[in-house]
Amino acid sequence: MFGKVMSGIRRLVARDAVDGRGAPPTTAGPRRPNLFEAAAAYVSACAEDDQRGIEEASGWVSPEALSFGVNGLACRAVIALARERDESPRSVARSLLGLPVA
Repeated sequence: MFGKVMSGIRRLVARDAVDGRGAPPTTAGPRRPNLFEAAAAYVSACAEDDQRGIEEASGWVSPEALSFGVNGLACRAVIALARERDESPRSVARSLLGLPVA
């Protein structure tokens, strides 16, 4: 299910990245990081207790977009760990949070 959601989001972003003539939009100035880049930088900074990095990444996108990106990153991380450990995503998530396995 998560894969379907992500592919839908990718299609929506790709569609919005192209104007009505099929050409990429023109932008002035440097490229801004997208929500997934912001989420990766934010989570990495949190893991390293880097307050400056946290603040920088938080300013790249709206709080809602950052939350969405962090959620997507968390889902992917849990799925990857579950596959690596040959466990269910639920048991991996609970383990990471220090909760008893249900």
